[in-house]
Amino acid sequence: MASIGAIPGRTPQSPGPGAASAGFPSPAPVPGRGEAEENEQELAETHLCVLWASGYLGIAYYDTSDSTIHFMPDAPDQESLRLLQRVLDEINPRSIVTSAKQDENMTRFLGKLASQEHREPKRPEIVFLPSVDFGLEISKQRLLSGNYAFIPDSMTATEKILFLSSIIPFDSILTVRALGGLLKFLGRRRIGVELEDYNVSVPILGFKKFVLTHLVSIDQDTYSVLQIFKSESHPSVYKVASGLKEGLSLFGILNRCRCKWGEKLLRLWFTRPTQDLGELNSRLDVIQFFLLPQNLDMAQMLHRLLGHIKNVPLILKRMKLSHTKASDWQVLYKIGFLLSIPRLPSMAEASDFEIEGLDFMFLSEEKLHYRSARTKELDALLGDLHCDIRDQETLLMYQLQCQVLARAAVLTRVLDLASRLDVLLALASAARDYGYSRPRYSPQVLGVRIQNGRHPLMELCARTFVPNSAECGGDRGRVKVITGPNSSGKSIYLKQVGLITFMALVGSFVPAEEAEIGAVDAIFTRIHSCESISLGLSTFMIDLNQVAKAVNNATKQSLVLIDEFGKGTNTVDGLALLAAVLRHWLALGPACPHIFVATNFLSLVQLQLLPQGPLLQYLTMETCEDGDELVFFYQVCEGIAKSSHASHTAAQAGLPDQLLTRGKEVSDLIRSGKPIKPVKELLKEKQMENCQTLVDKFLKLDLEDPSLDLDLFMSQEVLPAATAIL
Repeated sequence: MASIGAIPGRTPQSPGPGAASAGFPSPAPVPGRGEAEENEQELAETHLCVLWASGYLGIAYYDTSDSTIHFMPDAPDQESLRLLQRVLDEINPRSIVTSAKQDENMTRFLGKLASQEHREPKRPEIVFLPSVDFGLEISKQRLLSGNYAFIPDSMTATEKILFLSSIIPFDSILTVRALGGLLKFLGRRRIGVELEDYNVSVPILGFKKFVLTHLVSIDQDTYSVLQIFKSESHPSVYKVASGLKEGLSLFGILNRCRCKWGEKLLRLWFTRPTQDLGELNSRLDVIQFFLLPQNLDMAQMLHRLLGHIKNVPLILKRMKLSHTKASDWQVLYKIGFLLSIPRLPSMAEASDFEIEGLDFMFLSEEKLHYRSARTKELDALLGDLHCDIRDQETLLMYQLQCQVLARAAVLTRVLDLASRLDVLLALASAARDYGYSRPRYSPQVLGVRIQNGRHPLMELCARTFVPNSAECGGDRGRVKVITGPNSSGKSIYLKQVGLITFMALVGSFVPAEEAEIGAVDAIFTRIHSCESISLGLSTFMIDLNQVAKAVNNATKQSLVLIDEFGKGTNTVDGLALLAAVLRHWLALGPACPHIFVATNFLSLVQLQLLPQGPLLQYLTMETCEDGDELVFFYQVCEGIAKSSHASHTAAQAGLPDQLLTRGKEVSDLIRSGKPIKPVKELLKEKQMENCQTLVDKFLKLDLEDPSLDLDLFMSQEVLPAATAIL
C-alpha cells in the first residue's frame, strides 16, 4: 500500500502521523522513558473496520504506533474478497470491526478467518457492531464532530468541515461509513487510553489515504519460503514483547537502519513491492549516489546521525494525552515550607505524631511533615513564591508545547524524510558490502533476465558460491523444467531467481552482475510445505492449495516457482498432476506465466508427457562422476538429467553400503522392467532358520504317545516348513 497525503501540501512516505494539538505538559522529565518508548513501540496494534456492498469495499484502520487513521477509498473487489485478504495480509490487524448485518460472502469470509488458528502473529478478533452504527449520516457527524489534534482551535465549524473535506473522501460512501464505525469502536474500547480519565479521548493525530496500486502480489507462503522474513523465538521472552526476533532472512541482512522509523519503513517497502518505475528508480538513484566513493564519508556521517532520531509520534501523543507523573501534581498540591521528620517505629497511632511546638500537617513516604514557627515566618515572608515559579514554568512549557504541536505536521514530514533517508542509506551500505549492482527495468518486456546472479543469503553461508544466470521472456522458454541430482542446487536456483526479482521490485540493488526486470505483477511459489496440525490438512493438500493459487491467479506477467510438486502422493498420481498443471499453462500460449519447475520426476521427460514447443525449455544442474564419487558443479545448463543419483545423497547421509548396493540393484531392475529377486544371502539365512524350526519340532515329538497322528503332523507341520525351505 502506498501512503498519499494526509495534510494538504504534504506527501508522506511512511505511515507517520498527521499533526497534533495542544495538551498540558509535564513540568518535569520522566526517568526511564526510553524503555517505555521501546515497550510501547513493540505493543503497537492496528484495528481495522471494513464494509462490503455491491461489489465494493470500504476500509479504514487505526494504527496505535502513530495514532493515525488510514483509509482506502471505495474499491471494487470480487466475491472472493481477494483485495480484502491482501490488505489483511499486509497490516495484520488486532481487531476487525464490521456491521452485524452483512452479505453472505462477507459472513463466510469472516467465519473462515476466525477459524485460522495458525494465522501469524495471532488470529484477529472479529467485532460486530449494530448496523445503525454504520449509518451514513451518523458516520459523517462523528467525523465532523471529532476532536482532532491536528485541527487548530481557531477554526470555525465551517472551516473545519472544509478542512476535513480536503482529506476525507466524503463521496466514498462505504469508506465514510467504515470511518464512522471505526470511530465508534475506538470510543467504545478506548484504544490506547484505557487507563486515562473518561474525558480523555482516543488520540487521532492524522488521517492518511492508502491505495493498492502498482503493487506486486506476494502471499505469506512466498515470504516464508524465500526467507524474506523469518521470525525466530527470542532467547529471552522478556526482551521482546512478541517473543520473536528476526532470524536469517533477506530483511535481516538488509536492515541496517539506525532508527525505529527507518526499520518500520523498510519493512513496509518489503510488504509492498511495486511496479511504479518512477518510485523504484528514485530509490535506486539515491542508493547509487551514496555508493559513489566521494560520497562515502558523507553517507556514513548521515547514517550515524540518524541514530539520534527519537520517537516523534510517541512524544506528540504524550503531549496530547497530558501524561505527567503523579508525584509532580502531589508536590504542587502540598511545596509551602514544612519541616520533615522521619517516622519512628514508636509512632504507630495518630496521637503519636504530636510534638510540642510543632503543628502536624501530613504523613508522606514514612516522613512526618510539621509547621514550626520558623516555617511560618518563611511562609509570611515568601508566601507561595515557589508555587508561583512552578506555575510560570508550567505555563511556559504549555505555551512551548502548543507551538510544537502547531508545527507537528512539519515534524512528521521531517520524520518521514529521515526514515526514507535511513532506509536508502541502509540499502546502500548493504549493496557496498555485498557487491550488489543496479537493476534495470523494462516495462515493455515480460519476464526477467539475470546475468550471474547469486542467492543473497546462501552466498553469506557457503564458503564458495557459484553464480548462475536466468532468462525468461518473450515467447520462448516461458516454462523451464529443471532436473538434476538431489543436493545439486535446484531449490537454491529457484529461490535465487525469486529473491533477485523481489529485491529489484522494492528498489534495492541486487546480487548479480546484471539484472533486467520486466513487468512482474505477482510471485507465486510451491517450494516448502508449511505443515500445521490445526489446519487439518495433509502435506499434499497444502501443496495442492499453493499450486491451485498459482493456477487460478497467475497472469502472463507473473513469476511462478515450483519445487518438487507431486512427491506428497504416490509416484504415478504425483507425476500425472505435475504434467497436467504444466500442460495447462503451456496451452495458454503467449498468456503463459514465467514458470521455473524443479523436479526429480525424470519420467516427465522420458515418457514425453509434455508437448514440445518453443515455450518449453529443459535445464539441468551440471555434475560429473569421478569413479564412485559424484562431483557437483552447481551450474545450470541446458539438458536433462539421466539419473537422480539418490544413492550418492544417501551415502552422504550415512546409510550402510549394503543398503545402498541393494537399493541401486532394485532401482536398475525397475527401470529395465525385470522381476525383483530376493538377495541370496538373505534367502540362505531364511532357509537355515526354517530348517532349524523343523528340526526343533521333530525333537519335541513323543513317539510313545498313543494319540500321536504322524500323518496329521506331516501334513500340517512338515510339508509347509519344507515348502518354505525349498
